[in-house]
Amino acid sequence: MKRHLFAASAVTASALLLGGCASTPAPAASESSAATTGYPVTLQNCGTAVTVAAEPQRVVTIKSSTTELMLALGLKDRIVGSAFLDGPLPANLEAAGFALNVVSDFLPGQEAVLGLTPDFIYGGWESNFSADGVGERDALTTLGIGSYVSPAACKGDSMPDPLTFDSVFSEITEAGQIFGVTDAATTLVDSLRADLAGLNPVATTDATKPTALWYSSGTDTPYVGAGIGSPEMIMDAAGLRNIFHDVHDTWTSVGWESIIEANPDVIVLVDATWNTAADKIANLESSAATQGLDAVVNKRYIVLPFASTEAGIRNVEAAASTIDQLAALPE
Repeated sequence: MKRHLFAASAVTASALLLGGCASTPAPAASESSAATTGYPVTLQNCGTAVTVAAEPQRVVTIKSSTTELMLALGLKDRIVGSAFLDGPLPANLEAAGFALNVVSDFLPGQEAVLGLTPDFIYGGWESNFSADGVGERDALTTLGIGSYVSPAACKGDSMPDPLTFDSVFSEITEAGQIFGVTDAATTLVDSLRADLAGLNPVATTDATKPTALWYSSGTDTPYVGAGIGSPEMIMDAAGLRNIFHDVHDTWTSVGWESIIEANPDVIVLVDATWNTAADKIANLESSAATQGLDAVVNKRYIVLPFASTEAGIRNVEAAASTIDQLAALPE
């Protein structure tokens, strides 16, 4: 199945804000032919030893974060199929991702993936590589198919603790090595570092930071951003104090009682097709338990597209959008 991806303006106003911030895709073809001497590339990835003997040419990407990074590195022609995308591409990658071959809206099975005859699979989550998913990594290796997982999604001892922007930038560097586009990766990292350094957070000390709830999903039991993952990283860069900063996890389930007790100044709403920001607002404003929260009464909401909130190239612009939206909120 082929599907055209467009950055739909109807998703949220913040999606438009995010679309203009990221770096434009870097051309990779000329560098690619000159980079073959950089092989083999050997690295550790989520506790798995990875050796790439030559530039992967037929790549399947799973999740938006991996697809967007490949496009930003100028590698669209190497993508034979993508799946499990979390939303529209940002505006600066629309042209690069035009007519992207989206093989499934969810995690595809191994048979569908093997039908694309890939030589490499780039997954956004470690759980993508399972017998019920695209296949276990060892089994794929025996078929001559390499694999790489976004390091931010590693589990156990390999999990970044905490996730930092340096962790995100390191993945870009490793992807540049794997795909033979080290110059494009360096250019992208330099651009993102400059954007990060240029942020003007609303506050820089815990005593002055507005408190914030990162509301990812859930109604009866909210699923929220905790203290060591991308929600914490983005909020901290924007100058917000996460009310669940002390929870040693990336995301976590909590009770509404703890949110009511904290009474955050701001609520960051993750806008996903399966649980929109509008649905979350309706829930907050109709529930007797939450309609009295200061942030709800004063409609102090920040809205971020889901695809910008998982570790990847859109995290800096997510922080920038948060700062801009904070500035526009009522006092």
